[in-house]
Amino acid sequence: MLQFGFDIGGTNIAGGIVDDDANILVKAERRFPKGEGVVAVLNVLQDMFLGLCRELRISKYLIAAVGAAIPGSITFDGASVIDAHNLDFHNVPFKAMLRQRIDTPVYLQNDANAATLAELVSGSLKGCKTAALLTLGTGVGGGLIINGRLFNGGRNMGVELGHMLLKSGGEPCTCGNLGCVESYCSASSLCREYGTDSAKRVFEAAEAGDKRAQTVLDRYIDDLGSAIASIVNLIDPERIALGGGVSHAGDRLLAPLSENVKKKCFFPSCPPIVRAHHGNDAGIIGAAMAHQYQ
Repeated sequence: MLQFGFDIGGTNIAGGIVDDDANILVKAERRFPKGEGVVAVLNVLQDMFLGLCRELRISKYLIAAVGAAIPGSITFDGASVIDAHNLDFHNVPFKAMLRQRIDTPVYLQNDANAATLAELVSGSLKGCKTAALLTLGTGVGGGLIINGRLFNGGRNMGVELGHMLLKSGGEPCTCGNLGCVESYCSASSLCREYGTDSAKRVFEAAEAGDKRAQTVLDRYIDDLGSAIASIVNLIDPERIALGGGVSHAGDRLLAPLSENVKKKCFFPSCPPIVRAHHGNDAGIIGAAMAHQYQ
């Protein structure tokens, strides 16, 4: 059986056709049509869906289900996007709108939940009973594994680790609150503090001896360490995985971050902090597999 997954981010939209073993057979990426409205986004999704079916030389009717990973909150029934601030989607009946365009069953999922599901099924969290994923991109998302299953909140509205409050009265967040984890731990916040458009450049500058870059990076790691230590102290996970663009720094991030978390962890030992296995493909895979884990 084949399924299709969309990973809709505030910067790019990725999509791919996935088999039952969580392998991506073909994929594509487009720029998110920022400021152009929901219809423009649907146009991109429809074009990508049909284009990848043509590329794989299959009928669209061979796609059993389509999943869409959204960076925001989804209604209890999975029909509408309540708020996706980075997309400017608010109370949008997105499931029905996308279904009408592609004539295939559609499943909506929070993007971080989708990435977490991908890591649980075939990635760095496989086999874990209790674990967490943080995605560090344009915003900050997160997903929790409790008792070996994706935890979607007590009211089935998801979990928003990026909108835990890190600093009272702190920096403004896209959600309207002040001091959220996302305000300090996203790739966007790292870039803002250094004055660049690439988180990678901050790491490279620090490695080259730029003291200001190192100061910015140290502050970023301290903030991220506080957020992770809070998750560790709350659920005592077996493993913490990091995804998103910032995670591409690898050990340049993971080594000092692990030391930072150890200093703040309540328990005598802390879980390993690892890079997510699926990288930028996690959203596609998790969205595509969502219908099998409803």
